[in-house]
Parts: sequence; structure tokens; C-alpha cells
Amino acid sequence: MPSTAIAMAALNTRLPWWQRASRALQALSQRRLPARWVLGLTGALALLALGIASTQGAYALSPRELLQVLLSALTGAEPAGSGHLVFMHIRLPRLLLGAAAGAGLALAGALMQGLFRNPLADPGLVGVSSGAALAAATAIVLGGLWWPSLPRSLGSWPLLGMAFAGGLVVTLAIYTLAQSASGTRVGLMLLAGVAVNALAMAGLGYLSFVSTDEQLRNLQMWLMGSLGGARWDTASAVALAVCVAAAGAGWLARPLNALALGEAQARLLGVPVERTKRLAIGVSALAVGAVTAATGVIGFIGLVAPHGVRLLAGPDHRVVLPASALLGAALVLLADTVARTAVKPAELPLGVLTAVLGAPLFLVMLRQFKGRV
Repeated sequence: MPSTAIAMAALNTRLPWWQRASRALQALSQRRLPARWVLGLTGALALLALGIASTQGAYALSPRELLQVLLSALTGAEPAGSGHLVFMHIRLPRLLLGAAAGAGLALAGALMQGLFRNPLADPGLVGVSSGAALAAATAIVLGGLWWPSLPRSLGSWPLLGMAFAGGLVVTLAIYTLAQSASGTRVGLMLLAGVAVNALAMAGLGYLSFVSTDEQLRNLQMWLMGSLGGARWDTASAVALAVCVAAAGAGWLARPLNALALGEAQARLLGVPVERTKRLAIGVSALAVGAVTAATGVIGFIGLVAPHGVRLLAGPDHRVVLPASALLGAALVLLADTVARTAVKPAELPLGVLTAVLGAPLFLVMLRQFKGRV
């Protein structure tokens, strides 16, 4: 090895950890994998996470027991033992909700990063999740006063609608504030997100003050994020909303690729820029609102998953969007597995675990992109 290379290597070992991590990310970003490899890798990771989450928990199932439960459910045979009841009525709706939540948050993060043309955009950082949570919490605490005759048959749909409206309003406000003559200002976006998060926390604090004991417990779990309230009706509603958002995101892949070149260039290519913006905002708000209404605030999934996919596959949204959804589902399922097993039979807050994963990466990303903020 030449002496200059040895000196550089020795110098690198004396750098702070965040600079070494930033350089490692930059070196990794120079290597690109084929699209089918990235999709296959993230799909395999999602299946692996689903298998691990299916067997682990306060009531553990062996792979053989899980296979027996699945076969009895498919064939309609008489279920044997308590494993069938635990898996089909408690764990399976939780798995569906976790996969839908991770996919929805990662999809919304990828769309917002493409819309703002900056990898630091995230539904939680810019306040979209907090806005959705505040709107849904308002429906929980004050809904009985505003709509005393609301039909019970609507189930969780009013809550999802309020969360969607809150996320949509915040997304529109953030996008408007972040615009300038020179383009989207991510610094303004993050500052506006800080303000929105502060307002949302103040609103949630007031709702906690006027809520009953039961409502207060629900709000506290919301602030930390959890899949503990998963039921078939809630999980099905969130999965349906995320599927609709995924269908809309599929139409946005090519326009977002063109928009990455700049709005003027995208218009020259025939891309309906304003319609693309409106659809991206609506799809992001739908995904974040539905997930937040059911799980509370789960941070950093929308930041970590798209960034990880871009490191492997590059900026092509035809790969980034589906691969981010698969990776986000895997991350939430794995984090929820740790939450259910680390201190069983109790559960750790899911939002705490995702913050432990995402906050260090966000600091590294800030260091890497500090010249662009």
C-alpha cells in the first residue's frame, strides 16, 4: 500500500464516528444494484420479518405449530390448542397492521422526498404525523361532544377521516411555506416542522388535560406509538387505505423522476407538475393519516426506508417506491417483535424503538447533506 494511502487510512481512524459513518454512506451510495435485486432483497427481508414476527411474542409459536395453525385455517379443519386462537385473533391482525403501517409510512416518506427533492423530508420530521395525531386525538376526546349521534356502524372510519384531514392540512401548509423563488427550501421545511410539532404537542397536552382516564391512557400510547390496539376492523381499514395510496404512488413514479430534474424541465417533458404535486400530497396524507389514526406517532420509518433503498438502487422512483414500502414493512415488523419480546409479557413503546434506530441515521444524514440544508 502506498504511504499516502496508509496515511489517509490512519487519518480516517482519527475522525469522529459521525464523519466516518458519513464517508461510509457516501462510498456505499456509489454502488448500485440492479432493480430486480433490490426488489428481491427487500421482498425477502419483508417475508423474513413476517416469519419472525409470526412466531415470537409473549406466547411463542414454533415453526411447526405455526404451520399447523395455517393449514387448519386454510383447510377449515378443527383447530387444536390455544395457538390457533392466539395467532388468528391477536397476532395476525397485528401483523397486518404492522406491515401496512410500515409500508404506508415508508411510501409517504419516499413521496415527500421526491416532492421536496431532498432526502431529509420525512412525515414525522416535518410535522405531518403530529398533525394527523392531533386531529385524530381531537376526534377521540371531543368527538362525543360534537357528534353524539354518530352511528356506531361507521367504526373507525371517522377517526381515519380526521387523521387524513389533519395530515393533509399540515402537508399543504408545509409545502407552501417551503417554497421560494429558488425552489424548495428544506431549511424552512424543517423549521416549519418544528413549529407544527410544538403546536401539536401543545394541543395534545390540552386534550390530555380535559380527557378521561381511559382517553388519557389511549393518548399516552399514541404519543409513543404502538400496535397493541390492532383489531381486524382497524387493520383492514389501514391496509385498504395504504393499498389505495400505493396505487396512487405507482402513477407518480415517472412524474417524480422527471420532477427531480426541476419543475421547468419536467414541464418541458410534458409532466403535469401541479397535478403531480397535488396527488403526491394527497397520497402522503392518506397513508400517514390512516397509519397514525391506528398506531399513533411512529417516527423515522419514512426517513430510514427510502434512504436505505436509494443507497442500493439510486433515485429511480419506479424502484424506490415499492422497495421502500417492503423495507418499511420489514422494519416495523422487526421493531414490533423486539417491542413484544424484550420485556415480555410487557411491551416497549414501538415509537421509542424506531426513534433509537432512526435518530442516529438522521444525524449522519444531516452531516452528509449539511451543505444543502
